[in-house]
Amino acid sequence: MMPLVRWVQTTPERTWSMKSIGSLPAVADTLELTGERCQTIDGFGGCFNELGWIALGKIPAAERAKVLNALFGAEGEMRFTCCRLPVGANDYAAEWYSYDESPGDYSLEHFSIERDRGYLIPYVREALQRQPGMTLFSSPWSPPTWMKFPRVYNYGTMIWEKNVLDAYARYFLKYVQAYAGEGITVRQIHIQNEPVADQKFPSCLWTGEQLREFIAGYIGPLFAKELPETEIWLGTINSPDYDLFANLVLSDPRAARHVRGVSYQWAGKHALQQTTMSYPELRCMQSENECGDGANTWEYARYIFNLFRHYLTNGVNAYVYWNMVLEPGGRSTWGWPQNALITIDPVTQQVTYNPEFYVMKHFSHFVQPGAKRRGLRGHLAGNAVAFENPDGSTVTVVGNDLPKARRVTIKLNGEDFTAELQPYSFNTFVRG
Repeated sequence: MMPLVRWVQTTPERTWSMKSIGSLPAVADTLELTGERCQTIDGFGGCFNELGWIALGKIPAAERAKVLNALFGAEGEMRFTCCRLPVGANDYAAEWYSYDESPGDYSLEHFSIERDRGYLIPYVREALQRQPGMTLFSSPWSPPTWMKFPRVYNYGTMIWEKNVLDAYARYFLKYVQAYAGEGITVRQIHIQNEPVADQKFPSCLWTGEQLREFIAGYIGPLFAKELPETEIWLGTINSPDYDLFANLVLSDPRAARHVRGVSYQWAGKHALQQTTMSYPELRCMQSENECGDGANTWEYARYIFNLFRHYLTNGVNAYVYWNMVLEPGGRSTWGWPQNALITIDPVTQQVTYNPEFYVMKHFSHFVQPGAKRRGLRGHLAGNAVAFENPDGSTVTVVGNDLPKARRVTIKLNGEDFTAELQPYSFNTFVRG
C-alpha cells in the first residue's frame, strides 16, 4: 500500500503542480525524519510598506481582495501569521517622514501617526480582517531627524544624550499606544533596522554597546513599567559578528532581562547559529528576506530557497519576506529595484505571482504556527527542512538544485516511497 502523502512540486516550467506518489523502486539517495524535535515555528510573513499599498490601490477592489486573500486568508495560499511594520519611513515609503519632526520636542507633544492612516493602517487592517491573530512587530529605519547627527533621515547616528534617549524610548511607547488606539496590537519592538548600515535611504548606525545601554537604561525599564505585554527584541541585526552585538548585549544581565528575542537579516545570518546555540531560551527570527534586483528570476528564487533552509535549520522561529507587493521593477524611492512576492502592473492591471511567492508557499501554506522543526538525515538532508504540525501531520520541503532529475527514497514515520525530483525544483511532501 502506498503511503498517504500529498506531493506538490514547482519547477521553472510549472508552478504548484500536484504530483502522484508512484511505485518507483527504492534508491540509494535517501531522506529520513529523525526523532529530533527542534524549535517551534511562530509563522511566516512579510513587511507592510507604503509602496505596496499604493500598488494594490491600482487594481479593482475585487482583484485587490484576491491578492489580500492569497497573502493573509486563513485558507489562502500564503496564510501569513507574522508580519512587520516600519516605525516611520523606510526605503519603500512614498516619502520620508517620522512621527515627530518638531525639533527639541522632548515631551513629544507633536507626535502623530496621522500619515499612517492613509497607507499602512488600511493595509494592516485588511490583513487583520483575514488573520485576526497575526503577530505584528515593528522597527524604525530612522528616528526623528532632530534626534540624530547629522539631522537627516539617511545616514547618521543617535545624539547620545539622556534627554534624547528618554524621548526616543517614549517615542516607541507612544507608537505602540497610538496603534493600539487604531485597533492594531504591535506585539514586538525591534530597536533598529540594520544598525550597521549607513544608507542613502532612512537609516541610523548603532553599536552593540549603544543597543545594550538603550535597552538596559531606557526602553527596557519603560516598557516593563508601562507596556509589559510588548516584547523588546534585539534587532534587526545585519552584522555577521556575534560578539559585537548579540553576545555583547545578552551577556549583560541589565539588558538581557528585557530582551525576548533576536532578529537577523542579510549578513546577520552568519551570527545566527552562535546565537541559537548560546541562548536557546530566546526566540530568533529572520526579519527581512534578501531583496534581489527587481527581475524576480527563477535563479534568485533558488538562492532564496537556500536562505529559508539556512535560517530554519539554524533555529529561527519565523521567516519574514520583505516587499509582499510592488509594481514591476520594484523601484524604491531612492532608485533601488527589488523583488516582490507579487507584482501589479498599474497600466495593464495584471497581477503576477513571482517565483519567490512559490518558494515561500511551499513552506507557509503547510507549516502551521506551533509546528516543531524535525531532524533529518540522509543524502538530501542538506537540501531539505521538515516540520511536525500541532495536528500531527509532517511537512517535508525538499529542493533539487541540480540541472538533472534526482530520485530520492523518503522515509516518513516508517513509511517509505521514492519520488523523482525535477531539475531546479521545489517539493513539499505532507503526510497526515
